[in-house]
Amino acid sequence: MTIFEELEWRELVADCTEPTELQKRLESGPIVLYAGFDPTAESLHVGSLVPLLALRRFQLRGHHPIAVAGGATGLVGDPSGRDAERALLTKETLDRNIAGIKEQLRRLLDFECAGNPARLLDNADWTAPVGFLDFLRDIGKHFSVNQMMAKESVRARMADRESGLSYTEFSYMLLQAFDFCHLYQAHQCELQIGGSDQWGNITAGMELTRKRASGRVFGLTLPLILNSDGSKFGKSAAGAVWLDARKTSVYRFYQFWIRTNDGDVARYLKLFTFLGPEEIESLSAQHQARPEARVAHKALAAAMTDMIHGPAATAEAVRASEILFGGGLEGIAESTFNEIVGEVPTREVEKSKLEGAGAPLAEIMATSGLCPSKGQARKDIEGGGVYVNNIRESNPQRHLTAADLLFGKHLLLRKGKRNYTVMLVK
Repeated sequence: MTIFEELEWRELVADCTEPTELQKRLESGPIVLYAGFDPTAESLHVGSLVPLLALRRFQLRGHHPIAVAGGATGLVGDPSGRDAERALLTKETLDRNIAGIKEQLRRLLDFECAGNPARLLDNADWTAPVGFLDFLRDIGKHFSVNQMMAKESVRARMADRESGLSYTEFSYMLLQAFDFCHLYQAHQCELQIGGSDQWGNITAGMELTRKRASGRVFGLTLPLILNSDGSKFGKSAAGAVWLDARKTSVYRFYQFWIRTNDGDVARYLKLFTFLGPEEIESLSAQHQARPEARVAHKALAAAMTDMIHGPAATAEAVRASEILFGGGLEGIAESTFNEIVGEVPTREVEKSKLEGAGAPLAEIMATSGLCPSKGQARKDIEGGGVYVNNIRESNPQRHLTAADLLFGKHLLLRKGKRNYTVMLVK
């Protein structure tokens, strides 16, 4: 498959200007392309992966990707897809955010390969030196206000009489158009890619490049991802799923992909991984045959966690995940165990209860809430349905002592296959 055919097979083409001509241009030789990333936070989130991984797909095919960090546009804020104006960022916050994002871009694009290394640019470098009057004369004169107001992102906000659209946001389109024109002139960039909500900004840049530099360039938009139930992709119960492990732990990142809806997993394998058609078709077939085995989900989660955090971190996340499915605790790191503590109910137990001969297991099971009473707990223990630190305990006379504590402060109790409680010593 050509790169364009692969993008279509992966369902990554939302819209394209002159698709036939773009395909011919891509097949004639390497092209320079770019995608922009506005630093609204100090980390990208999984919703940013579609354009970022698209740049990587192009690079693997020999093309020349440019990732643009929005040091200038980030000060303004893109109104596209927004129903309210973003809070304006301070220069200090923006600089901190850009530094974090640059590290994540470097992790996913190859900036040192021979032939077609990726480039990382900041649009503040060419925007900041331009004076306001010069920008109005040299850039603004090429735009019709009527055409700008016809853009969907502008019309939607103009229709809202309460929030409206500030002049600051209205000018965002000109800034992004200026980026495309500058990159064409300075780096021979012929293609801009972005989410489907960027269509108006991309076509504005194409028009400016044609008028100001007599250049022929192309635009390609990628789909905005929604889950099969219509919910927004990239959100979990805890909020956005970030690429920075300090904001979303590796375990929770892994779990986000594991918990993909059954109806989405085959599509996400196409959209996000670099697995080939045969591998994905095989995983899809296994998923259809035995969905309860979650083979496709595990492949998706492993591929994405490997890509963002590395194989060693993935192995720890898998280990933590397996604990909640009855896996052994031998040799587990405290950091790995701590990942699952927030995933199950936690109750406190006084340390004094575990001193000396300790406390009856039946009593602790009742305290944990896993059993309604000590009597029922003893029956559950005798029936073989109670586990201490994932080891079955069938002795109703069993006492728990400090020697049973994990890392000196935790007890992992389980009833049946999936009912867990962590007892925390206080």
